[in-house]
Amino acid sequence: MSTKHPNVAAPPFAREVTSYRWALILVTCLFFLWGLSYGLLDVLNKHFQDTLHVTKAQSGLLQSAYFGAYFLIALPAGFLMDKYGYKAGILLGLCLYATGAVLFMPAAAAQSFQFFLFALFVIACGLGCLETAANPYATVLGEPAGAERRLNLAQSFNGLGQFFGPLIGGALFFSGANSTDTTQSLQMTYLVIAALVLLVAILIARTPLPDLREQEVQVQQHDHKTLWQHREFVAGVITQFFYVGAQVGVGAFFINYVTEHWAQMSSQQAAYLLSIAMLSFMFGRFFSTWLMGRINAQRLLLVYALINVGLCALVALGLEGVSVVALVAMFFFMSIMFPTLFAMGVKNLGPHTKRGSSFMIMAIVGGALLPYVMGLVADHSSTAVAYLLPMGCFVIVAVYARGALKKN
Repeated sequence: MSTKHPNVAAPPFAREVTSYRWALILVTCLFFLWGLSYGLLDVLNKHFQDTLHVTKAQSGLLQSAYFGAYFLIALPAGFLMDKYGYKAGILLGLCLYATGAVLFMPAAAAQSFQFFLFALFVIACGLGCLETAANPYATVLGEPAGAERRLNLAQSFNGLGQFFGPLIGGALFFSGANSTDTTQSLQMTYLVIAALVLLVAILIARTPLPDLREQEVQVQQHDHKTLWQHREFVAGVITQFFYVGAQVGVGAFFINYVTEHWAQMSSQQAAYLLSIAMLSFMFGRFFSTWLMGRINAQRLLLVYALINVGLCALVALGLEGVSVVALVAMFFFMSIMFPTLFAMGVKNLGPHTKRGSSFMIMAIVGGALLPYVMGLVADHSSTAVAYLLPMGCFVIVAVYARGALKKN
């Protein structure tokens, strides 16, 4: 005789697993949204060089405004989440993202580079809040042993957004018959993004998400270290600074490099090729997430970093066609670096997780500094030589990964 009762609630463990799964799905949507914004950013670099006639160094200020905002907003976002939880940080981030996207309307109408910088700064403040919340939230929505793999899976959808960004930008920002058409395309693109972001904000506001602050406090009962006594966290912040600088720099001058080292390649065609590079980046995340079930995450990080050192050297040689292929391949091997470094850095921090996450996000300021320096090198030497800077950053990633392997 059956003992099941239809009105009996599911066991607490089953409800918890279901709650975690739904929360991870919603958080993964956020990764796509900021990936889309970042994918458009590299296209805007070349677009503003063509339409507003700024130099390569000046166009690098887009990355400076964008990733400088991460540095400024990360700690306030961390304090907000300490008091009100992850959901508050996510909602604030989405509102700022939508506001910045709407500001593209008057910026495009005024054709003001400074106004565009401000709009991107506001967008990035929102993304900084989202990353400060979503990255650590994804790592703690499950067992600590699966943190790196879980975050890489969520970040794979960030790669999907980065794939669509250049595809959209290439189709709309370089195809206008005149500047008016291009301006309208730019305005419409960011208006649609603002509407999409607000829709996601409404959905999340109406959905209960697990508040994991009590669980984080329980971890601290077995670990009395201060945040800065966690050596892997400190080294992770430093390494993340250089890695993000490398990733942003590699993408920022991609279109410039391709048009200079592939005969008769237009800016629009180069933007499409950037989209293919982002597709490689996305595939790298999905494939490597599967691979992490078989290979230690730190070992995979070391191998990928060493491969990118070699690819950067090939790019710096400036060989026609061949170096462009190496540049595209670099995106595949960058794919796991940010989420793996992040997860390694904040792992087992307990109640320090949100503050630790804030500092890991602040490290993204590396993306504000390196592109400008690369732009200066490109203006005074060549775009190819500028890629020696990311090569040095990948060496630092390899050293960190090697050190983590020795401790295991």
